[in-house]
Amino acid sequence: MSTVGIFYGSDSSNTQSICEKVAKELGDGAKLFDVAKASKDDITGFINLILATPTYGAGDLQDDWDSFLSTLSEEDFAGKTIALIGVGDQDTYADTFCDGVSYLYEKVQQAKIIGRTENKGYDFDESRALVDGKLVGLLLDEDNQSDLTDQRISKWVAEIKGQFA
Repeated sequence: MSTVGIFYGSDSSNTQSICEKVAKELGDGAKLFDVAKASKDDITGFINLILATPTYGAGDLQDDWDSFLSTLSEEDFAGKTIALIGVGDQDTYADTFCDGVSYLYEKVQQAKIIGRTENKGYDFDESRALVDGKLVGLLLDEDNQSDLTDQRISKWVAEIKGQFA
């Protein structure tokens, strides 16, 4: 497996902490980047990517990601293998749970997208991260289900690790 670039946006540090756990599970083959400090060259230099974002407001993409994503084109992701992580609050924002990650999902359609997960064990009404009956990646709720985070990360990383180029 080639090195995996893990790119995250995080205001409250929840998403950063989650990405640090994912990197630890992946081992030596992972490199972390905060998109607030990353460049287009950083992201395009990887074949394997994990992109992680929280959702803010009524389903909005995190601000650093919003700025960074506008510097990238869909073609920048062609030929890459990408997994996605969304962080949100399914109780307070039951109608927009993890909608932020849907913006990343839409942008990376030319890539091979891995790590879709089952919609079991969650309690939300709607999410743009639910596509064709599956979640577009690993969705985590640190506000209401933090007790499930480590287990969900371990299971997800075990599933995707062998799918990276």
